[in-house]
Amino acid sequence: MIDAHRVTLSAPDDFDGWRDAARDLAEAGVPASAVVWQVDGDVGDLFGVDAPRSAAPSFAVPRPFVDLAKAVVCHRDPERFALLYALLLKLRDNRRALEDRADPLVDRLEKMAKEVRRDAHKMHAFVRFREVEADGDTRFVAFFEPDHHIVRREAGFFMRRFSNMRWSILTPELSIHWDGKQISESPGATREDAPDGDPLEETWKTYYANIFNPDRLKVGAMMKEMPKKYWHNMPETALVAPLIANARNRELEMIERSRASLKPAVPPPPSSNLRGSWEALRAEAMVCTRCDLHKCATQTVFGEGPLDARIMFVGEQPGDQEDLAGRPFVGPAGQIFDAALERAGIDRAGVYVTNAVKHFKFVLRGKRRIHSRPDTGEIDACRWWVDNERSLIRPPLTVALGATAARSLLHKSVTISRVRGEPLALPDGGGECWVTVHPSFLLRIPEEDRKREEQALFVRDLERIKARAAALAA
Repeated sequence: MIDAHRVTLSAPDDFDGWRDAARDLAEAGVPASAVVWQVDGDVGDLFGVDAPRSAAPSFAVPRPFVDLAKAVVCHRDPERFALLYALLLKLRDNRRALEDRADPLVDRLEKMAKEVRRDAHKMHAFVRFREVEADGDTRFVAFFEPDHHIVRREAGFFMRRFSNMRWSILTPELSIHWDGKQISESPGATREDAPDGDPLEETWKTYYANIFNPDRLKVGAMMKEMPKKYWHNMPETALVAPLIANARNRELEMIERSRASLKPAVPPPPSSNLRGSWEALRAEAMVCTRCDLHKCATQTVFGEGPLDARIMFVGEQPGDQEDLAGRPFVGPAGQIFDAALERAGIDRAGVYVTNAVKHFKFVLRGKRRIHSRPDTGEIDACRWWVDNERSLIRPPLTVALGATAARSLLHKSVTISRVRGEPLALPDGGGECWVTVHPSFLLRIPEEDRKREEQALFVRDLERIKARAAALAA
């Protein structure tokens, strides 16, 4: 009979404790069936013996296994520690065991990691802070009910995202608090311990109501992405039922307005609600910390232009002069852009101009700040702002100026020469996307003849875009 080795971990998400114990057990050759894993406070195995400390040489595991284990440890499945240990033993004998996706053990662990990452995504999306005043101190408090043990794992995200706020996130299992300098923990809480609301919620509800588009409504998909269990903690969900009920009427109104647009008329100015929602979005973007670019940039450079624009231009990121001025396309590339718009017969005052990334990314060379291209993580982090700008403005035609903008809008990399000059479908179904070069590309061409040729091609693209926008309005 093999003695059972007992391992007691300090917390349900104790990755470090699991890693240290699993390493010692594996090096000592202890089989998975002989290990009892428990969390401090669980009922233990009365006849178990403590895990051995091995003096055998350590063995290396692939980095993807470490990432997988860090996620799986946060799962609620009580077998997670044992399953990970079983896979660790396989990796000890075969470093490529993780690549065998037909292995039921690997498949199960990958699915568990995916569920944890999805739960983390829900936490990022559905935590709603409410302002609380106590003894002259302002704190923002939110309540959330995760499916898995992800609170400590995701604390860093909220610390970076809301670094300038003093906040608390309460959950049934564990509560975390940020005082502007460090994270602390306290026992779990109930929904009744969180505040009911604050004055900012009315602004948020106005914004949500304005970005709700009945033409894109898919109730099943919405319920899958935003399950009802989260609705109690989200102020905007009070609007969901009436918005869905009224979606058909709003859709008919949109169709009628489209028919009315066949008659020459001066379009009405954007509603005050729309303007207020855009201003609220811009104000939030001004303190964005979704990626590290905010640490060195002077300021967020948000989009500008009429909120009823039929064309939205999306560039890559602000340059040096845009970063200082706080406006998009005002530097050398902006001058090229303005000249091309004029030649194509497009009034810049009538289009909306923004960037895929809102902060200037650069490297210092002496006293000069030299442009550095945003990476995929930075593009994806900033997509939230561009998507919400588009949701508010709803342009029939969105133009990607360069590969970075195309990557942001289309959610994939494209070759400009292959897709240039033709309408593309946006992933969310919100109008057409056209791709052309970024004006800075024209600045970098040394040969004058080729520069004139490329400028003419850019103007031709803009002329086609103008004609297409007119056709969509007809």
